Amino acid sequence: MMLGLMSVSSRSAWTQTSFTGWIRRGIMQQRALLWLPCGGVGGALAPPVDYSVTVEQAVNVWMQCFQQHGISEPLLSSQYIVAHVLGKKTLQSVERMRLQERLSDKERETVWALCSKRLTRMPVQYVIEEWDFRDLTLKMRPPVFIPRPETEELVSLLLKDLRSQWGVRTLRCLEVGCGSGAISLSLLHSVPQLNAVALDQSQAAVCLTKENADRLGLLDRLEVYHLDILKEADLTLRSCSPVDIIVSNPPYLFSQDMESLQAEIHRFEDHSALDGGLDGMSVIRQILTLAPRLLRDEGRMYLEVDPRHPPHVKGLVEESMLGLQYLGSHCDFNNRLRFCILQKRG
Repeated sequence: MMLGLMSVSSRSAWTQTSFTGWIRRGIMQQRALLWLPCGGVGGALAPPVDYSVTVEQAVNVWMQCFQQHGISEPLLSSQYIVAHVLGKKTLQSVERMRLQERLSDKERETVWALCSKRLTRMPVQYVIEEWDFRDLTLKMRPPVFIPRPETEELVSLLLKDLRSQWGVRTLRCLEVGCGSGAISLSLLHSVPQLNAVALDQSQAAVCLTKENADRLGLLDRLEVYHLDILKEADLTLRSCSPVDIIVSNPPYLFSQDMESLQAEIHRFEDHSALDGGLDGMSVIRQILTLAPRLLRDEGRMYLEVDPRHPPHVKGLVEESMLGLQYLGSHCDFNNRLRFCILQKRG
């Protein structure tokens, strides 16, 4: 959760030396031509009305404006927004000749409008209203939590274990804290024999998960509930059990760390999807408490947690005799402890 929002693996960006050099060529000349005072609302650039702008020029102008206003990852922000307006996911997928062509009036106005939103620190995922998670493109809408690349790893870890179960019987999975539906929908897309139940305490998240499931044709295998696992434990048990798998990327930040979040995160994302209490374990503890009553015998649980949590999760399970067995911890791509795997004792 602590990674920058643009630090994702699901959308490739032109960050190679060759491209960076190419996109920066002529910036000084274009500055004289296109640099307009950032004096509008939020420091926005006024759309140029007296002359047209090429795709390349638009990328450069907004990169410079983002830099001037301290927007994180200014080049990537500009690239993703301009590519989106052109109907592409990245500039890498735009033909080189198109980069030298002029934006239409409508395209130019849309670029300026979306980039002005980015100037408010709105995450690019919310600005363009979509993002990729593994092999799916999901709709994004504030304040629903934006899935991070670590969670893609969580899904990969789960799928690796699931391969031994495919074709044997229909499995049922519960996702606690579904957000946009990224985890459940990715699993359903990859495993035709799987059915899923997803819950979230946020009505906005529940609605967005349903919307994404419907768009992807997966709603027939997904149940979505508006439930707060902390306040509605009994209803959660009645609605969701029994399941073979529990998976969750719960709120796990320490409350004291909330103020140090990027402005993009702190201003726009749902704090309840981030703040895990004083020790980051409030929701995790509840999941551990309910898991033995939710899981079938030998069912498994996969958790994404703060790197400080795995020893505490293991200790809690062993000391409290919850009916769970701690199978192990796994590191993320930054080699930080990030995932816990547990199993219900048979």
